[in-house]
Amino acid sequence: MRSAIIFYPAVATLLASCATSSGSITPAVPTLSLTADAETVPVGTTNQDAADDPAIWHNAEDPDASLIIGTDKKAGLYVYGLDGSKKSFLPEGQLNNVDLRETGVGGEKVVLVGASVRNDRLNAHVGLYRLNPTTAELSSIAKIPAGPGEAYGFCFGQDAGGEVFAYMIEKSGYIREIEISLDGAKPQSRITREHKLTTQPEGCVVDDRTGRLYVGEENRGIWMFDLNDDAFTPQLFANINGRELVADVEGLALATSGETGGFLVASSQGDNSYVLYDLLSGTYVNRFQLNDGKIDGTSETDGIEVKLGNFGPNYPGGLMVVQDGANENRTQNFKLVSWKKVADAVAK
Repeated sequence: MRSAIIFYPAVATLLASCATSSGSITPAVPTLSLTADAETVPVGTTNQDAADDPAIWHNAEDPDASLIIGTDKKAGLYVYGLDGSKKSFLPEGQLNNVDLRETGVGGEKVVLVGASVRNDRLNAHVGLYRLNPTTAELSSIAKIPAGPGEAYGFCFGQDAGGEVFAYMIEKSGYIREIEISLDGAKPQSRITREHKLTTQPEGCVVDDRTGRLYVGEENRGIWMFDLNDDAFTPQLFANINGRELVADVEGLALATSGETGGFLVASSQGDNSYVLYDLLSGTYVNRFQLNDGKIDGTSETDGIEVKLGNFGPNYPGGLMVVQDGANENRTQNFKLVSWKKVADAVAK
């Protein structure tokens, strides 16, 4: 594949020129103003950067009983209801990013949850957990090795046959694909491919429909890996230009449509915004902020997640969950947003 031409903007200068007297960041391009619909209770770690990344489990039979999983990167994993209440907490130490898939484990269909485990900063691991949808509790399955270095970003991918792969984003720049076998008495795993980016990445998401992995390199842009290509070579999908996408680029999520279409959604942390790109063309579509309403607005967002479908009367077209890094100077938490609200605003 041809090498992409990378443009390095004067981001610091641009951001300084966009700062208001209150210290908030004013976007450099037109940005929709929306509000959150609900919020979770704060994570337990106080006075620190702790809440980080969410995942969403959709209960198709009872949408109101859907669940949100969120990391406290100093302590472990929370499970929340759609009303924002804490359902359970699993103390696991330092976990960063989280994702989930429904798959088979030992012949039984389960909700498999995975997270990047940072307890050993010299050796990365993926924590595997089982979510009990009835009790909203998590139980540990195993910790699998993910290569040397500090575990950071993480996401799952699942092929057409249902096989699950883990993608470890190591802090120094390595992107590792890990094949997981869940058929035996305990999970087996092996690293199958890896690629090193130049600088620090974190957020990632896999489009299972097309076999594409998207990775955010925090100060450069968003890369796309075609997982159907053995070369495992990235192509630049979206460049940080200080306008549509402002460093750091953090969480990534998918709002899918049809067999291949929809949006890639990115957290543009540098100006507290969320950016939408067309998955088919890679073109910029729109961007929005979550400002103060009945729920306080968001800023300094790390992880995000989007899941489409019916999540009950408050979220009829889907749900977006975002980490709030400020939360009105309280302990950090996660905000919930109706995806229909986002889609309607973008369509206008």
